[in-house]
Amino acid sequence: MVPDVVAVRQASQRIADQIRRTPILTSAEADRRAGAGLFFKCENFQRTGSFKFRGALNAVRALSPQQRKAGVISFSSGNHGQAIARACQIESVKAVVVMPLDAPAAKVQAAQSFGAQIVHYDRLKEDREGLARSLLEREGYSLIPPFDHPMVIAGQGTAALELFEELGKLDALYVCLGGGGLLAGCALVADALSPSCQVIGVEPEAGNDVQQAFARGEPVSIAVPQTIADGARTTRVGDITFEIIQQKVSAVETVSDQALIESMRFFAQWMKIVVEPTGCLAAAAAMRQRAFGSEARIGVIISGGNVDLAQYGAWLAPA
Repeated sequence: MVPDVVAVRQASQRIADQIRRTPILTSAEADRRAGAGLFFKCENFQRTGSFKFRGALNAVRALSPQQRKAGVISFSSGNHGQAIARACQIESVKAVVVMPLDAPAAKVQAAQSFGAQIVHYDRLKEDREGLARSLLEREGYSLIPPFDHPMVIAGQGTAALELFEELGKLDALYVCLGGGGLLAGCALVADALSPSCQVIGVEPEAGNDVQQAFARGEPVSIAVPQTIADGARTTRVGDITFEIIQQKVSAVETVSDQALIESMRFFAQWMKIVVEPTGCLAAAAAMRQRAFGSEARIGVIISGGNVDLAQYGAWLAPA
């Protein structure tokens, strides 16, 4: 089932009591760099540190009583795992999260702190979806994947819903892109509330599977990308997410890891906020854009701020 903007509005109501209506920040320096007005929707201030809590809570709350009793399983590089763990903790549902061995320690520890059972795997040798499904079949869990799920997509779209409700129409919206859940949800909202708004997804140069799929007209599978944007180390766009992206997204761009580091430095120096590499994808592209005029109003989704502090310090240190 492909969700629509009605599903996003329903999700907004379903999760309203637990979600943070995150701030929209501006920066004169960001506007100077972009040559336009940028509005940053700061999901790094969301509960569990990223937009993922929106979709996770919406999906958990949509479970039937029988599904809730059986428990939930998911797979995640970090942020979705944390979000599922917290959502299940709130709703008193058992959570099992399949996470890669190289996932940031802080993200693993956070998921564990919320009561999730962690199952590790080697992302270079093992299939996380296959592992999750084998556990699902054996234990009877309900699967809530990180992006290719109607309730997850609808929940993620509530970030854009808040943005447009506060700002009105926009000329463009830049959105971070891994598996496409956030981009698909935001595109549904933009299409309904600001039809002339160009929606642009941004993924790492090393992991441009969606850009390839967008050009080819069908999903493309790639090897596990080597990028510091750990939340976007996906190998294939989702079927549901791609259907929405194909219909409602204007373009898919890529940025380098170096651009992500420069964006992290920008946010720390100029806006005094911590943003993880994946969370910088949209901003890195928006601040270099030249397609829109000086009067343009451009929304930018900052997707999260969960980052290992030692590694963060190393990235920000001068060369």
